Order: sequence, then C-alpha cells, then structure tokens
Amino acid sequence: MSQETGMTPPGDPFNVAGDQELGRLLKDYQRDVAALERLGDEIATVRGRGEAAEGRVVAEVTQGGALAGLTIDPRAMRLGSAELAAAVLEAAAAAARDAEQGANDLLGPFIAGTLLDGGDDGPAREARRR
Repeated sequence: MSQETGMTPPGDPFNVAGDQELGRLLKDYQRDVAALERLGDEIATVRGRGEAAEGRVVAEVTQGGALAGLTIDPRAMRLGSAELAAAVLEAAAAAARDAEQGANDLLGPFIAGTLLDGGDDGPAREARRR
C-alpha cells in the first residue's frame, strides 16, 4: 500500500526520497559526524612541549598527559638529583599546559556559540576577554 501512496515504508527510516528536509538534515548530520571524527583524529595527534632549567630539560607530552619525550642536556646533570627531578616535573607540567592549549585551539571553532562555550553568555564572555 505504501507504494501506491508514495510514502516511505515504515521499515526504512533512512530512505529520504521525497522528503527534501529530512534528506538535508541527514546530510548535515553526516557532515557533522565526519567533522567530529576528523577533530578526534587531530586531537589524538596533539603534543605539548615544555622546558625548564633554562631550556636544558625539554619534555613532550600527549594531549592526554602521557610523557612522549624527554631531553636532558648534559649540562643539566650538574643540577643534582632533586633539582633535576623538579626540572623534569616543571617541563612536563608546561608541556601538559601546551598540549591542553593545542586541544582547546582545535575545539574552539566547534564549540563557539554553543552551550559548551558558556551558552547564551558565550559571545558576551568573549567580548569581556578582549
């Protein structure tokens, strides 16, 4: 009977033939999902870099905060174990902040003007920052 009336059969919710608005919404949804998947891939590659002890200790961390690299200049070995350990922690913390900023820079365009950006207050808050 549905073929006679030109209606979409109830068993096929993704058949949007004849319903242009539903087709447009579905395409918009698919575009948004693809963009979010790309964003997830980009965020997964974010790395942060931090330095301490006048650049003699350099740490690199993933966006999740895992240590991905550590370089200690031989001159930093003169610091002593406690000071070297503090420098490593300082560099790692700076790298984590850098990675967080990198992720926020990628997320910013996606959440601008949404509830995640502070909702109705978003544009007003942004104006206050300037």
